[in-house]
Amino acid sequence: MIKGKVYKFGNDIDTDVIVPATYLSTFDEKELAKHCMEYTNPEFYSQVKKGDIIVAGKNFGCGSSREHAPLAIKGCGVSIVIAKSFARIFYRNALNIGLYILECPEAVDGINDGDTVSVNVNSGEIKNETTGASYQAKPFPQFIQNIIECGGLINAIKANKF
Repeated sequence: MIKGKVYKFGNDIDTDVIVPATYLSTFDEKELAKHCMEYTNPEFYSQVKKGDIIVAGKNFGCGSSREHAPLAIKGCGVSIVIAKSFARIFYRNALNIGLYILECPEAVDGINDGDTVSVNVNSGEIKNETTGASYQAKPFPQFIQNIIECGGLINAIKANKF
C-alpha cells in the first residue's frame, strides 16, 4: 500500500520540465532529484517527502526518451505517478527503473493538489483519503509488479524474478 500527499500537475508535462536538460550529465537519481519539476514548482524538491504522489493530466513525460526524468522523480522519493495518460517512452522508462505508474483519468479529475491518497498497487484501487472517493485503475500483471518491486528491469533480471 502506498500513501502520500499529492502534487498535481497539468497536461503535457515533458521531460525537460521534469528535469531540465542542463542537468543530464549524471544518472545519479539523488542529484537529478534536486532539479525535479523546478521550472513548474521551484519548491517541489524541498517540499516533497518520501512516499508522496504525483498526479498529472494527459501525456505525462512527453518529449525526449531519456531515463533521467523518471529517475529524478524516483530520486525525490515519489512513490507513484498517477496520470490520465503517459507518453509511451516515459511509461517504459518508468517501469525499467522501478517507478510505479498508473493511468486513471477519473482519479486525476477527482484528486486535488495537497490531497492525501492511498494506492493499492496490487488491485489498482486509488482512494482519495481527503474526500473518501475511490477510483479503479487497471493494475499491472504480477511480472511487471515484480520488475517495479525489484527496483527496475536490470535488478529483476539479476534477481531472476521472471
